[in-house]
Amino acid sequence: MHNNYLAVLFAILSALVIAWGTVVRHRIAERAPADGTFSGSPLITAIRRPLWWFASSTALLGYGFQVIALSFGSLLIVQPLLVLSLMFTMPMSAYYDKRRLLKDEVLWAFILTISVAVLITLGRPTPGDKLSDAGTWGYAMLIGSVVALAIHGVTRRCAKNIRGLFLGVIVGIIYGFIAVLSKTTVDVYHVAGVKGLVVHWVLWVLIGGSVLGTIVQQYAFNTGALRLSLPAMTTVEPLVAFTLGYLVLGEKFHVHGWNWVIMGVALVSMILATFALSARANH
Repeated sequence: MHNNYLAVLFAILSALVIAWGTVVRHRIAERAPADGTFSGSPLITAIRRPLWWFASSTALLGYGFQVIALSFGSLLIVQPLLVLSLMFTMPMSAYYDKRRLLKDEVLWAFILTISVAVLITLGRPTPGDKLSDAGTWGYAMLIGSVVALAIHGVTRRCAKNIRGLFLGVIVGIIYGFIAVLSKTTVDVYHVAGVKGLVVHWVLWVLIGGSVLGTIVQQYAFNTGALRLSLPAMTTVEPLVAFTLGYLVLGEKFHVHGWNWVIMGVALVSMILATFALSARANH
């Protein structure tokens, strides 16, 4: 059933829950640097903390809201709203750090909100007409994998602080694919039901990608360069998701003439605000 109002509602709920889980996991990562051994690796160190498991559980809840939102609306509606999690991260981060919100944080949050509103209301995005075939997905995942592996190769020769930036880009690529795979999973469920979904490749690729994304993200958080990794991952993710939504899922914005200029300005503003707020989230 297509209902943009319910899609917006559940997307905002997802953004709120994701924001809280992100703040908690950042704080755990900052206080648990890796010591170079397997037992002291970023992931092993984090999973020893009960609070990490609780924060990860809330992330699953937030993802559940995201899936529900995708069942009601297109990816081009849900994905911009998920970026609003950064707007929720600001006051939560300030509360934990016992500080007041800065004026530029409020300004960027306002710009982000307006940009998202323009993309949704002016763009009037609609779902794609059909499920994408495995061949199209295969090409997309091959290109994404090659790019991610190339970036990973560069990180091995970089200083630790710069490594956080590149790992953040890789996480953004993975989560961009996860967002689109989630939409495809929902579509497969609607067409084939539970039995058809269980034997479909998209469900298992989604699960594997989610696990991989969590591991790489934890390593990115533990590089000591959160001011670089978080802006990178939160900026790259919607760009990858938007691109795949257009090219793989066939979703479209219904925009004509000079309205494309306004849409372009809104998209650039959303990216800039996303980068600025995610960088501020670690101050």
